[in-house]
Amino acid sequence: MGPRSRQVAANVNPFTPDASAIGAKRARHGEGKNGSICNDSDDEDIEDEIFGNPAKKLALHESNISRYNAEFAEISTIGSGQFGSVHKCVNRLDGCIYALKRSLKPVAGSVDEQNAMREVYAHAVLGKNPHVVRYYSAWAEDGHMLIQNEYCEGGSLADLIENNKNSSELMAEGELKQLLIQIAEGVKYIHSLGLVHMDIKPGNIFISYSTDVDECHHSGDEGFDENDTPGPRKRTPLYKIGDLGHVTSVSSPQVEEGDCRFLPNEILQEDYSSLPKADIFALALTVYLAGGGSELPKNGEEWHEIRRGNLQNLEHISNEMNSLLTLMIDPVVNNRPSATVLTLHPVLCPLGAKSKAQLRKELNAEKFKNEVLSRELEEARVQQNNLPRPKIGLGTQARNSRIIGQKVNRSMSLSVIM
Repeated sequence: MGPRSRQVAANVNPFTPDASAIGAKRARHGEGKNGSICNDSDDEDIEDEIFGNPAKKLALHESNISRYNAEFAEISTIGSGQFGSVHKCVNRLDGCIYALKRSLKPVAGSVDEQNAMREVYAHAVLGKNPHVVRYYSAWAEDGHMLIQNEYCEGGSLADLIENNKNSSELMAEGELKQLLIQIAEGVKYIHSLGLVHMDIKPGNIFISYSTDVDECHHSGDEGFDENDTPGPRKRTPLYKIGDLGHVTSVSSPQVEEGDCRFLPNEILQEDYSSLPKADIFALALTVYLAGGGSELPKNGEEWHEIRRGNLQNLEHISNEMNSLLTLMIDPVVNNRPSATVLTLHPVLCPLGAKSKAQLRKELNAEKFKNEVLSRELEEARVQQNNLPRPKIGLGTQARNSRIIGQKVNRSMSLSVIM
């Protein structure tokens, strides 16, 4: 007789591809007594089977764990909003810094519980891309929802915009292109899973930094010259999408409208047929603000003018870049580029404008150049080896006839023969 199955209660994440299959599996097994999906047994010959019950959610008050003060030491409060506050904390065990988001009010049993769970579900599914804030865990404590995320030391893009405004600085076009293409990569990843963010804006984009070492010139071919020193370190910003409380599925959307300053007209008209293009619209206005654009209106004629596709040009960037931002807010939804098209757009990625034939031609030309250089290098080595030996002077012993360095094959830089 085979092992019996024990049914362990767990929610179904609606954003996972196998959510429907899990729900069907639960229906085949049936419920336990009192409508529970748990069937406890002390038998050792039991095969655990974990699945969810889409009809009966595991409520927050059923999962109440005291972890915040036990596992974390709060360093500071990073920020707070209408629904929650974010704290910079150090984990007492691993010593690493994390960002912990805590709902301001108890959400268990309230209308906000669904939104809190939506954010947890989205973080759990989307935390595997370098341009989406990484998720670690979530739990309920005293009715509050807590989410443990990656700590981004650069703060939010909104903070950077405010600092630039106070210091009368502007992000250069190259920096804006990096912002746009990185967030487009994150949005592309979200869309590839059949989801949309629905609240792209500066306050929901976070910055961390990678430290790179500039390449320095090496005089030798086989490694560093003893006089070489590493170049100066530079910090490269990594932009990441966070705050996933409005994420929804494209196929079965449950749209919670985000910030009206960044919403396209079709969403306000409850037309959800092209949800991914709403993220593109919001991304354009986010980059516009990062480039020093004027504050976005919440309503009025200027608000409508933007929805007609009229966005004031940023004077310090190229016409091509301004045109791309305008295209991204086109009132005709299908005219807006997808996230995938953005990542290959010639304004952001010059190679994207070249055909395969052009790239193949350039590759072959470079291969030919390398072959020519290789032949010239080999000829130079042969000539060096065939140089006549110096005559040995009187009184010089035969064992000293080899002049130091005479027949030593030294590696040569290509610059020698160019």
